[in-house]
Amino acid sequence: MPLTPSPRPRLRTALIGLLVLGSAALSGSAPADSTPPLPGGALKITTTSCGTAPARLPAGRISFDVTNGSNVYATVFVVSADASLAYAEIPWLGPYKTLPLATTLTGGRYAIRCVFSSGPVVTTGAVQVDGTAADAVAGYLPMSDKELTAPVNAYRAYVEQALPALLAAGRTLDADVARGDLAAARTDWLTAHLDYERLGAAYHSFGDFDDALNAMANGLPQGVDTPDWTGFFALEYGLWHGRSADQLRPLSSQLVSDLANLIDDFPSEDTDPGDLPLRAHEILENALQFQLTGIADYGSGSTLATLGANIQGTEELITVLTPVISPRDPALLTRLNSELPAYAAEVASDQASGGRPTPTQHAHLDSDLGQLLEQLAVLPNLLTPRNHA
Repeated sequence: MPLTPSPRPRLRTALIGLLVLGSAALSGSAPADSTPPLPGGALKITTTSCGTAPARLPAGRISFDVTNGSNVYATVFVVSADASLAYAEIPWLGPYKTLPLATTLTGGRYAIRCVFSSGPVVTTGAVQVDGTAADAVAGYLPMSDKELTAPVNAYRAYVEQALPALLAAGRTLDADVARGDLAAARTDWLTAHLDYERLGAAYHSFGDFDDALNAMANGLPQGVDTPDWTGFFALEYGLWHGRSADQLRPLSSQLVSDLANLIDDFPSEDTDPGDLPLRAHEILENALQFQLTGIADYGSGSTLATLGANIQGTEELITVLTPVISPRDPALLTRLNSELPAYAAEVASDQASGGRPTPTQHAHLDSDLGQLLEQLAVLPNLLTPRNHA
């Protein structure tokens, strides 16, 4: 993945969308003939009480005005009476602030649960919802942060297994440059570069080495002529813009050194569990921004090859995340396991007809990737740890 960051998407499920809509509806001054307020009412929460919710509510749209009366942050949920499912949430309610907690419920027993940043977890009594609502929100399964431990370990094992081959590819590239065979170097550069691109979810675990290995020239003082620009893109630019072997050798030698040091350093670096579901979306979001626009092409014309490597990296993430996706959204998992290979096949077919996509191919690739990203965008919120929900 190119180093240049893209803004992380601020994802919301339909549940959070309901909260936003509810907030917008309640924030203005209502005209005299406005519709009556939604069932629910006001809840004032503290570290010892989650407020007093109505004992009964009608099925359909409900909304609570939740005021945090404590001096710490709180996360507030609508949950099933046994707390096995959540139906809406305020992810982060600041001290002495008020926000709406809104959703649509069908008949059943529910409760409001408050989780405070200082530790207390308190729940209201049961709320009986009477009747049915055809458009009721489906409950989601809360997840403990410990559930991501196994996927993180599996992904780190995947990276550790891939790094020696990446180093070997870097050494082959360096040897090509050392003997002045730049035609071979251009071929072997792509092999090494694609090996790195398949590790797109690990860059936060690479520390400063991602800067050294994969920084683009955007924003550098002298652009592509910046003297201390190193890594794959610096080599790509030189290999496809007439730089001599003597000029390129310091870059290829530095690449090998940085890869070797990365291997030594990686076991001591942490992998944030939240990175995995986020990167499952961001790898291909960045590919849309940098690869399909050509921003990350410094002469090799390897846009589609790199996109293919990014798809492989995403598929690996879906594999390790399958145990936590499957119980929460099996239909989404089925779609991803179908659509990712289908998109990979489309990219491979276009690549076979030329290194860079034609305008028609480009339009189809953009459109199909956009649809795929809509599916992947669900994962970060779906897999956010919600302890005590």
